[in-house]
Amino acid sequence: MDRERRTAGAGPQDELTARLRQLQELSGLGVRALARDAGLSSSSLSRYLAGQTPPPWPAVVALCKLVGRDPRPLRPLWELGAANPLPAPPKAVRQVQPKPRNDLPRDVPDFTGRESQLASVLAAVDSHRGVAVDGMAGVGKTCLAVHAAHRLAAAYPDAQLYVDLHGFTEGRDPLDPDSALRMLLGALGVPSERVPQEGLEQLAACWRAELADRRALLVVDNAADAEQVRPLLPGAGDSVVLITSRNRLLGLDEVPPVSLDVLSPEESAELLARASGDPGGPEGRLAREPESAAEVLRLCGHLPLALRLAAARLRHRPGWTVGILVERLAEGVSEFDTAFAMSVRQLDRARARLLRMLGLLPGGSFDAYAAAALADVPVRAAREMLEDLVDAHLVQQPTAGRYRLHDLVHQHARGACAQEDSPAERERALGRFLDYFVHAAAAADAAMPVLSPGRPPAAGRPPAELPRFADKHAACAWLVSEYETMIAVFETAVAVGADAHVCELPHFLRAYFARRCGTTHLNHLFERSLAAAERLGDPLRLAEAYSDLGFARYNAGRPAEADAAYEEAGLRLARAGDTRSEAELALRRGFLSWDRGNAEEPLELFRLAGKLYEQAGLPAGAAHSAASEAWALLQLGDREEAARRAREVLEVSHPDPAWPPTLTARITLGVAIAAEAPEEASEHLHRALALAREDGHVNNEAWSLNCLGVGLRRMGRYEEALASHREAFALLDALFEEHWKVRFLGAYAETCRLAGRPEEALRLHRQTLELAPGLGYRHEEALAHEGIAVLLDGTDPAAAAGHRAAARSLLEHPGAGAR
Repeated sequence: MDRERRTAGAGPQDELTARLRQLQELSGLGVRALARDAGLSSSSLSRYLAGQTPPPWPAVVALCKLVGRDPRPLRPLWELGAANPLPAPPKAVRQVQPKPRNDLPRDVPDFTGRESQLASVLAAVDSHRGVAVDGMAGVGKTCLAVHAAHRLAAAYPDAQLYVDLHGFTEGRDPLDPDSALRMLLGALGVPSERVPQEGLEQLAACWRAELADRRALLVVDNAADAEQVRPLLPGAGDSVVLITSRNRLLGLDEVPPVSLDVLSPEESAELLARASGDPGGPEGRLAREPESAAEVLRLCGHLPLALRLAAARLRHRPGWTVGILVERLAEGVSEFDTAFAMSVRQLDRARARLLRMLGLLPGGSFDAYAAAALADVPVRAAREMLEDLVDAHLVQQPTAGRYRLHDLVHQHARGACAQEDSPAERERALGRFLDYFVHAAAAADAAMPVLSPGRPPAAGRPPAELPRFADKHAACAWLVSEYETMIAVFETAVAVGADAHVCELPHFLRAYFARRCGTTHLNHLFERSLAAAERLGDPLRLAEAYSDLGFARYNAGRPAEADAAYEEAGLRLARAGDTRSEAELALRRGFLSWDRGNAEEPLELFRLAGKLYEQAGLPAGAAHSAASEAWALLQLGDREEAARRAREVLEVSHPDPAWPPTLTARITLGVAIAAEAPEEASEHLHRALALAREDGHVNNEAWSLNCLGVGLRRMGRYEEALASHREAFALLDALFEEHWKVRFLGAYAETCRLAGRPEEALRLHRQTLELAPGLGYRHEEALAHEGIAVLLDGTDPAAAAGHRAAARSLLEHPGAGAR
């Protein structure tokens, strides 16, 4: 069960470093001032506070005296740290490193001119690690920035990122720096739990810290002003940024500007010729009609975007003369509108309608399925029409199978839709678009379930065609590619009052967020989903919204709020009478009840969930419940019954070998029989670890490693057990999963005790006592008191008795557990 995990904490040196930082906070002084008043060098003090160098004892005394604290309580910690420094992680620890990300749009094949501007961009990047390209709409800012980025990409191998700030996107508010930073941190693979929940300054600091040790390249496109960009700038390190904006970003003094004007007549003519496929020389159309060619350049305003759109008409109309192109261009009212309107008039009715419908999109990229739903056409037809629109330079294709509209094209399409399509038709198109994403998200969720089989979506009508997902990996990849659009869809549903869609879309993103540790954002979505459910007034929707919000709170380490949400869900389910939802709520309450220190109640809830799932005809849900029951029995010390229930779960067939009930059952069985059947236990535990790694679920991998440590310890293989525990909490350290760490500490501490490391065991138990009360994990808190009592029995019987009393007050029936 991937909800129950344990890890261990930092070593004596790290704990001493934390105490020194507390002394600095008490002083209220900066490093230099503190060093001066304490009689230390500032460079040495910096190393002490960073944990890079152990401080000499006189330095600790000097710092304590400066803030009026007794240094004697720190002496044992200082001596322990000096004698037993934290061992380096074993080489076998698999570091959690995201794969290099490349989000750069495709470089245009007909890039023309701009030699001096390109040289200025590259020089600015070299000297200042950044550049801001500004100019009017359609002048080629993005084209230049992307071209330069492709030239630079090899020198910045850790990531090549692209973000559109939508500073001038028609019908869409500019992307705020907070959201942009969260997207960029996600693109770097930074887990959500390591990202600050609130505060732009904290987010920007996190972003700069992540870039400090990377050579990354960032293209920030379509910025509204300097304030929108400033938090996104890299700090110390070698990363670089290329910014584009229609405004000069005068507030960014540290980023040199490169301003673009229209192309010169010579460059414009070259671009028109290359983009239109003109062969050049006297036989070319442009050479035969020089006056008409010059007029095309004038009507296009020497703007690269307008020139490419006009050139596309010539390329796809071999029978046209340049004079005919001039006539078409002259019918427009401006360079942009002329080019767009002319291009649209060359489309047949279906393609022109699709382009207008695409103007309703909230922005970002999309695929053929979304376009088909929007226009109410088959996917195959939508794909063919999109490819034609790509050829006409009215739609861009940043990657295979993904499309987007340039801001100016989007603006034109949106205006044309408002003029030519009735309000009713626009409303129906937007409704189909929202329906599509709810049902597509539901299909992806069904391919990667977390708790129990999902309920089919009730919002809107199912589209004619949906993407097919071969497995959970394909579903997760689709959700990654659609994430930005999915959030825009959610915001659109909120804006238009589509409360049913607002209720359901987050529900089908639970498995995705669970795999990506995205509890922070999921909590935010479910808060708004709950508000929509309250407006709808449907008891079942409201009950499920409360239940989902409670589970999001639980996974974020907020048990009191989770309990309150579950209570509200239970009250409404009593009236709604839905067996499936009652079963899921019982299972979720069992997880929470165990963490809050109850012993028998979780078993009752897991068994109740299993009965309800069976009544609802959902054997997969019943298997989840049985696996949870087996794990709880193991924690209570009933290893024989736990093993029996785990074997029953393993008899349930499922196409996914890493299916959560199977993984939980293998781990439970392996730990339960480790002493009596070590070979079989080792096989189950190592198989669970391999499955978690193949699945790419890092939290499950850490849990499997920790339980492997428990199993190895029960086999008497203490050094191997310690190595497994260390690898487990190294993974969680990399994820900054503080609220999961508390579940790993007890098992690691018990292994340390039996391996003859009582001081380390005592430190881990005390770390549990620091974390568990704030999280409400009474069971782990009680086990820590029991562990400390065992360690103190021979040296301090009175203190041991006090800890046992504390354990009894926390748990009515404490169990030995899988420790």
